[in-house]
Amino acid sequence: MFLAVLALVFGLALLVWSADRFVDGAAATARFGGMPPLLIGMLVVGFGTSAPEMVVSAMAAADGNPALALGNAYGSNITNIALIIGLVALISPINVHSQVIKKELPLLLAITLFAGWQLFDHQLSRFDAWCLLGVFAAVMAWSVWQGMRNPQDALAADIDTEISNNTMTLKQALMWLVLGLILLIIASRFLVYGAVYIAQGLGVSDLVIGLTVVAVGTSLPELASSLMAIKKGEHDIALGNIIGSNLFNTLAVVGIAALIQPMAVDPVVLTRDYTLMFGLTVALLVLGIGIKKAGRINRLEGALLLAVFFGYTGYLISTAF
Repeated sequence: MFLAVLALVFGLALLVWSADRFVDGAAATARFGGMPPLLIGMLVVGFGTSAPEMVVSAMAAADGNPALALGNAYGSNITNIALIIGLVALISPINVHSQVIKKELPLLLAITLFAGWQLFDHQLSRFDAWCLLGVFAAVMAWSVWQGMRNPQDALAADIDTEISNNTMTLKQALMWLVLGLILLIIASRFLVYGAVYIAQGLGVSDLVIGLTVVAVGTSLPELASSLMAIKKGEHDIALGNIIGSNLFNTLAVVGIAALIQPMAVDPVVLTRDYTLMFGLTVALLVLGIGIKKAGRINRLEGALLLAVFFGYTGYLISTAF
């Protein structure tokens, strides 16, 4: 058990560090390739921070632990909204200026509904996986189109400032892109081994471990990037990171895991975890777009989101034993 805990802690630490290097390398490489700032923010940074979820879930599915993979994806979405947005808003209220983000929020809700519809038969087949990945490809194409139509969006200005501070050479960018990805895979092996062994030792389901420890651990890159963005007053980057990550988790992370290993879905996932994820997505949509006012998430709303996260996590832990 000691070695499993050690593997879990080491895997999480290496995962966070390597994910940061991977995103920096990917963003710098995209800049050298001439990609517009808005697209770097939406595609490279937003989805790059979800690389830990993707690699961990793929490894878990390949090792025959699909419940851990699904718990990681949905748990990360819950963590992203309730913990990260809640904490960021508590520190500094989030003002939403980007029109691209306001268009992506309804899209995130629609995709969350689609994911829920797939769960009603309590199975995620390879056909379901291909559907998720097909929608993901369509979303990527739509995001590129939106980015090209809105080159002067508020998010683009924030991203332009961010990438201008990156002084990597092309050689360094490529090195960290490749090395970061390799270390991500190594870290994920340690993390999955530790999480599965601990779950078995404590008699806790893979799903609960995925929804709690693994989900929070793989969401740390989003937390770090969002806190840094809010410190610089780049509110749209903070929110854009979360929207991009949740889109990626719902479609690509679950899709890849189900493609590797089709899975039976515990009914409790639909009634408990998915329902909360859906409710939080609705709340984020309402707060982000704003009703008869500009989109804004204030400190009180941030505190309520945090309360939901800790209440949910406490409930999972109390019912796990």
